[in-house]
Amino acid sequence: MSEEAVQAAEAAEEAPGTEDVHYQAVEKDGEVTAIWEMQGHKHIRTIHPQSAEGKQILALFETAA
Repeated sequence: MSEEAVQAAEAAEEAPGTEDVHYQAVEKDGEVTAIWEMQGHKHIRTIHPQSAEGKQILALFETAA
C-alpha cells in the first residue's frame, strides 16, 4: 500500500461522523426502557421501545440472537 493510501485511510478513520451507528438497549428490572442510538461513544438520540421504530430495532436484535 502506498504512503498516500495509508494517509487517506488514516484520515478517513479520524474524520468526524464516519463511525458506524449502533444501538444500545437500556434495561430496568429486565424490561427495555429505552434504545440509545450511538455513533462511536456519542449518544445521538433516544428511541422509545414501544414506538414503531423501537419495535423494528428490537425485532432485529431478537432474530440476531
